[in-house]
Amino acid sequence: MKLRLTLLWAVALLVCQGAPAAIALEGRDLVLQGAKVYPSPTAEPIDNAVVLIQHGRIAAVGRRTELKVPGSAQEIDCAGKVIVAGFWNSHVHFETGWQGVAQVPAGQVEAHLQEMLTRWGFTTVWDLGSDPDNTLALRKRINSGEVPGPQILMAGDIFPQNGHPVYLPAEMQLPEAASPQQAEQMAQNYMKMGLDGMKLFTGAFMGDKPVVNMDTAIVKAAADVAHAEGKPVFAHPQNHVGVDNALAGGVDVLAHTIPNEGSFTAGELARMKQQHTALIPTLTLWTTVVSDPVIAGKLVTSGADELKAYFSQGGTILFGTDVGFQSGYDTAQEYEYMGRAMGWRDILASLTSNPSTFFKQPAKGRVERGMSADLVVLDADPASDVKNFSKVAYTIRDGEIIYSEHAKLQ
Repeated sequence: MKLRLTLLWAVALLVCQGAPAAIALEGRDLVLQGAKVYPSPTAEPIDNAVVLIQHGRIAAVGRRTELKVPGSAQEIDCAGKVIVAGFWNSHVHFETGWQGVAQVPAGQVEAHLQEMLTRWGFTTVWDLGSDPDNTLALRKRINSGEVPGPQILMAGDIFPQNGHPVYLPAEMQLPEAASPQQAEQMAQNYMKMGLDGMKLFTGAFMGDKPVVNMDTAIVKAAADVAHAEGKPVFAHPQNHVGVDNALAGGVDVLAHTIPNEGSFTAGELARMKQQHTALIPTLTLWTTVVSDPVIAGKLVTSGADELKAYFSQGGTILFGTDVGFQSGYDTAQEYEYMGRAMGWRDILASLTSNPSTFFKQPAKGRVERGMSADLVVLDADPASDVKNFSKVAYTIRDGEIIYSEHAKLQ
C-alpha cells in the first residue's frame, strides 16, 4: 500500500524524535537540526547547522546557536549527518520495468522510483532515451503530486541510418535519420511533444561489425532545432569519429567517455573546452556491458583517464550512471571510480552546482537562502570517503521528503 506523504513524515518523525504518528504536518515549516552543511562545493562547511524550509524554499541556513527557529516548525534531528544540495543524475532511462506506467498503482511507481533514484539522493534527472509517451505519463503523475519523485527532464533520441545497436532488441523500432532533413523533422516533432532536449547516437555499437557513425550534417540539423528552442543536445559517441562529428555538429554534452579508444585526442580535448562541452563519465557502465573482469577493468581505467584529462583542463563534468539501461542502482562504485580522477568537492559539483548552472536552473545546486529546497541528508561525510555520497538518509525535493531511510516502501 502506498505511503502518502503525511505518513512518510510521521514515520520519519517517530524514528528521529519519538513524535506521535498522528500529528498534523501539512502546511508547517520544516527544520533540519544539527547537521554539518556544505552550502556549495566550494564553501566551508557550517557545523551544527539549522536549515529552515518554508513553502518549498530554503528560508535560512546558519549555526544552531545563531538562528531562531519558529516554534510551530516541524523539526528533524540530523545530528551526526551531512546536508548537501539535491543530486542530479544527468543520464538515466525509464525503459526496463517502466512500461505502461500510467496504469501501474501509485505505490509501485513510488517504490520503483525510490529503488532506482530517490534512494540515492536524486532530485532531478535527465532521461536520455525511453518511450516519450510513457515517460511523459510518469512525469505527469509526479508533477501532479500523485507520486513523490524527482524532476524529470527528457531528451528525444535519433539514431543514424542502419545504426540499430546490438544491445537493443531487434524488434524495437528506433528513430533513424538518413538525412539532415529527416533529423530536422524528428527534432521538431520532439520539441512539439514538450521534450527538454535531444540525444544523438553519433556512434552506434554494432558488435563484430564496424561502428555506424552519424554524419556531421545530420548532427547539426538536429542540434540546430534544439538550440533554436534553447535546449541542450547530448551525444552518445562510440569512437573518435563519433566524438569528432558530435563536436563539429555543435552538441553540448558527451553522454559517455570512449574507453575503447584509450584516450581523447589533444584536438578533441581542446575543442571540447573551447565549445564548453560537458562530459558524463558513466564509468560503472563498463563493468555491466563486459563480462570479462580484466577487460572491464581496463575500460574503467581508460574512462577514468579520459575523465581526468578533461577535468584537469577545466572541463565541466556531470554525474550520470545510465541507470535504467544498466540495472546497478547503487551509486557507490561510480563515486569510487570518479574519485580516481577528481576530489570529493569536484564530485559534489558534478552532482549539484555544475548541472544546475549548465542546464540553467539557478535556484538549484546550493544550500542557501532563497534556493529551492532540494536537499540530500547523508549519513556520513563524503569528505572522508567519496562513497559516502551513496549513504542517503533523506531526499527532499521542494521541501517534501521523497525518500526516507526510516520509511522504505515495501
